[in-house]
Amino acid sequence: MHVMRLALMLVLAATAAQAQGNRRRQTPVRSRPQGSPVTRSDNACSGDVSFELITGFVYSSADDIIDSKIGTLLLSECMEHCRANKQCQALNFETGLCVLFKTAAGENSAGLAVSQFPVFTLYAQKVCLPKERPSCKSPWAYETVPGLAIAPTFTADSRPVASRADCALMCILENKFQCRAVSYHAASSTCTMAQVDRNMAGRSRLLNVDESSDYLEVSCVPKPQKMCDFQTIKGRILKTVDAVYQDVESTEECQARCKEADFNCYSYDFMSASEKICRLSHHSSATLAHIQEPYLEISNATTYEMQSCYQVTVECRGAEMLAKISTSTLFHGKVYAKDRPNSCVMDIKNSTEFEIVLPYNDVNCDVVQDGPGAFSTNIVIQHHDMIVTSADVGLALHCKYDLKNQTVTNSLISGLEVKGALDTAEFFEETIVESPNVVMRVTSPKGDDIFSAQVGDNMALRFEITDDQSPYEIFVRDLIAMDGQDNSEILLIDQRGCPTDPTIMSSVVQMGSGSVLHAPFQAFKFPASDIVQFRALVTPCFPRCEPVQCNVQGFDGVSRKEQSFGRKKREVHETDIMVAQSVRITDKFQFVASRQEEVEVDLAQETCSSSFTGVIVACALFLAAQLVLLMAWSYLWHKKRATKQIDPNPPPSLYFGTSSSRTSSTSYLAD
Repeated sequence: MHVMRLALMLVLAATAAQAQGNRRRQTPVRSRPQGSPVTRSDNACSGDVSFELITGFVYSSADDIIDSKIGTLLLSECMEHCRANKQCQALNFETGLCVLFKTAAGENSAGLAVSQFPVFTLYAQKVCLPKERPSCKSPWAYETVPGLAIAPTFTADSRPVASRADCALMCILENKFQCRAVSYHAASSTCTMAQVDRNMAGRSRLLNVDESSDYLEVSCVPKPQKMCDFQTIKGRILKTVDAVYQDVESTEECQARCKEADFNCYSYDFMSASEKICRLSHHSSATLAHIQEPYLEISNATTYEMQSCYQVTVECRGAEMLAKISTSTLFHGKVYAKDRPNSCVMDIKNSTEFEIVLPYNDVNCDVVQDGPGAFSTNIVIQHHDMIVTSADVGLALHCKYDLKNQTVTNSLISGLEVKGALDTAEFFEETIVESPNVVMRVTSPKGDDIFSAQVGDNMALRFEITDDQSPYEIFVRDLIAMDGQDNSEILLIDQRGCPTDPTIMSSVVQMGSGSVLHAPFQAFKFPASDIVQFRALVTPCFPRCEPVQCNVQGFDGVSRKEQSFGRKKREVHETDIMVAQSVRITDKFQFVASRQEEVEVDLAQETCSSSFTGVIVACALFLAAQLVLLMAWSYLWHKKRATKQIDPNPPPSLYFGTSSSRTSSTSYLAD
């Protein structure tokens, strides 16, 4: 009942808003020739009936409505209603409401209106697919976003096609490479294919704005699902989701439903309405960039969004272990031994398949030998070139050689989480202050001083004038974070006052008055040091500071304007204030065992036998060294006794408090 009540409230609000806005939203999405609604029969499809999904658009044809299914909480259920009705050609779905139509927009996107307030609509229309296509359990075949095209850098192939549906089918049936997305250009009848989709592209610019093109994303594509990392988005939930489940007992159960869904689930929320409700969606921040305000603000709610999934295999060799890593998103960063981040490291550029070799007898990698034939090490998959963030993953690798049973056991321990007790943060402040007095503090999002933190915590740098009566305002630029050990540094706020990477630090905003500035960020650290030093240039201005307009690029490749309190570069003069702050942030890795394998090996192989021979030689040398030391000690001891017998009253020694000779002192050291 609580689910129904929540769903119906959203439906009634959406229906009222749409009824008032239908007249003003009939403007076509882009200038394409108008066409009549498509009407066809399922009998004309000799293959399988599936659906094309279009998010954020609504089909408005009141005369063609077949039925309205109030209380439908699953998009797949709504599609089944349409699939079972031979007259049904299209549907509109919002959480709790399914509307079926006997006509469809077809490939004429001008027949659809934008639907984003108060909830966005999921529109779907039937498509016919051949029976020889790969098996797929997803309720829809592909999703279309009008007005976007694949960037040339990600183009895998381009071919002529007759229609948008043929372009999607070409990608689905492609067997030379794994096609995940296409863009269809109607004017040239060209289909451009790519091996990357929006979730897979990560922070890379996959799409360009192109009003004459459609971007299509195939639903059924393989991806690693062994270890999936979910990032929390506090205070927001999606307005429309694909599935709502009642009586779910825990967040873990909700996450399991997301991983086991019949569609590619990328986000979920649990108990957002203080009830045991689990809501799933195939959407994420990367796929909702074209939707205005897709989230509903709820203070105590949390959305969990999948960032990456990993599949790791460990190969135990005679003198080294090899870790092979597959990811669900393009990885641009580095993978390294946790204790040797500078000497045992591999730089990776835009790849989903990479590996790292960890030799057993190499001080640069420092693999630990836990016992006879047992080796282990920890590695970190770091997405940023310089700093450790909450998106990074740690893995514990183990290889065990059982020479007696002629087996090799390898295991992977995964699940880097930056948790646990942390050292109290130590702050060291130094400022070069003239007038007014300005300080920089590390705070919580609410402005409270923070004395302990972990990587991924929501934090902020707060700049403020200490004098409440000061007539000045301030702006910030050239904000730098530095490594306390090897002087590595990254630029967070540039010389204009704009953030260089919004995923690390957001724009600088005013808190009430212009005398207090707030720069939100998530806690991070450098791989080789626990010290993060911040340094910034703060300039007072009178009477007001004008914000700078910053271009912030979204997942769809579109640059958006944001205000930040900085201004164009100028020379430093006597009124500029340099502020610095140092914070100690430590992280703690928790590893959870995920799997263990046993692999048969032949001891006659050169790799294993050479390793075994090396152990025998090392033991023999050790015993020989012990024998030499024993003989030397015996010789010196006998010589000491002989000296005492020859001279029972030796002269006084030059050493304080002793009468021993040089021989007896050497004998003591040797012993």
